[in-house]
Amino acid sequence: MNEPQLHFYDLGTGVTAFSTTRHGGCSEGRYARFNANAFCGDQPQAVAANREALCRKLGVGLGQLLIPHQVHGTCVAVADEDFMALSDAHRASRLEGVDALVTSLRGVCICVSTADCMPVLLYDPQHQAVAAIHAGWRGTVARIVEHAVGVMQSRYHTDAAQLRAVVGPGISLRNFEVGDEVYDAFARQGFPMQQLARRFPPMNGSGAGEKWHIDLPLCNALQLQATGVPTQNILLSGICTYDQHETFFSARRLSIHSGRILTGILLK
Repeated sequence: MNEPQLHFYDLGTGVTAFSTTRHGGCSEGRYARFNANAFCGDQPQAVAANREALCRKLGVGLGQLLIPHQVHGTCVAVADEDFMALSDAHRASRLEGVDALVTSLRGVCICVSTADCMPVLLYDPQHQAVAAIHAGWRGTVARIVEHAVGVMQSRYHTDAAQLRAVVGPGISLRNFEVGDEVYDAFARQGFPMQQLARRFPPMNGSGAGEKWHIDLPLCNALQLQATGVPTQNILLSGICTYDQHETFFSARRLSIHSGRILTGILLK
């Protein structure tokens, strides 16, 4: 099996931040080849082998790789010493329904899974703490990024002005076509729709009127700015999963029965 090929982000010398690509690994079909998500229908033995390969590449034990079972909510879990002391089964139970993780423990790799949604990573170099956040459109509307920054502030005394952030691979404005109900959900929550939304002809070519498209990467960058993260500290990957589905998984291109990108962060 080829080792996983990772896309790395430079957040500083004290941290490793990355997203997996589809290259390497041993999954097959629409999960090919590197999928480490156990909740999307892939063969369990392939997922296990891919996770072991990722841990070898990162230099961490399998028990230090934390991947929550996400539900498009706003639950932020803390991976502290007490959490890491739990049995594997208890830890898995505590990761049910979690869409963001924070930790200050070295050698613990916290991750989120995406395939068009936005993965967001945060690094506090002052207090040596990190976060991994899954921000689909529902989580974005519910401002999960702001929730995660708030948890870091209360838990680690994080100063948002010192945070370094990455908005990783996800679907772009041009390809994120939504219904009026999604547009309305953002508008009701006070998002600046003139800045975030555009209308384009339908992507299915039906010609049945223009459809709304929303800029999820920018939505999350604006939330980071609202918490006090400086614009120059926010890295937008610029990777559209829909356009680059041969390198990064895209549920809209491959169906929900396909692999997931793993975006993670690890204090050295």
